[in-house]
Amino acid sequence: MHFGTAVELMKLGQLLTRDGWNGKGMYVFFVPGSEFKVNRPPLLGIYPEGTAITYRPHIDICHADGQVGTWSPSIGDVLADDWTLVPAKAEGK
Repeated sequence: MHFGTAVELMKLGQLLTRDGWNGKGMYVFFVPGSEFKVNRPPLLGIYPEGTAITYRPHIDICHADGQVGTWSPSIGDVLADDWTLVPAKAEGK
């Protein structure tokens, strides 16, 4: 599928991957915006305790080693048509 369809499915809670990625088990997912009050590091060292923080919606990636980080697509990702859904059994849920 194309990137636009993949993004819409991510917004619906689906996990997506690309056949062209080298890392086995890698996938991306949508993280909706949220608000919380600062109560622990590392933000506690930057903001006073109780400060309301708003996180904007973004996309995260689960890397082949299982670590998660924020993700920004490359032009190759945006133009690719090899996006696929991650099977439910592989989601680690």
